[in-house]
Amino acid sequence: MGATKSDEFSVKDNRLAKYAKALAHPARVAILKLLIQKQTCICGDIVDELPLSQSTISQHLKELKESGLIKGDIEGVKVCYCVDEKEWEIARNLLNGLFMSYGASKCC
Repeated sequence: MGATKSDEFSVKDNRLAKYAKALAHPARVAILKLLIQKQTCICGDIVDELPLSQSTISQHLKELKESGLIKGDIEGVKVCYCVDEKEWEIARNLLNGLFMSYGASKCC
């Protein structure tokens, strides 16, 4: 979707779409699950835990960081990642709001 078209939608809808895009790849879901499971910042362990190359993991970490779902701190030559609690809560509320807005219908 081009930038001009996304301007036609609400800030809330654009934010929800940003989170959905970040969650739209199984590798990113696996990375998030790993970060949630560890409940601590992870520096180099992600490559050891997942069947992906360092470059592939780096690309997925970049997408997750751009979405705001994770944050990273530089420690020497390493970047350590963890879930961004504030952004995670916003994403949870937006996604729950979308799913809860559907009531049983009698269409189709």
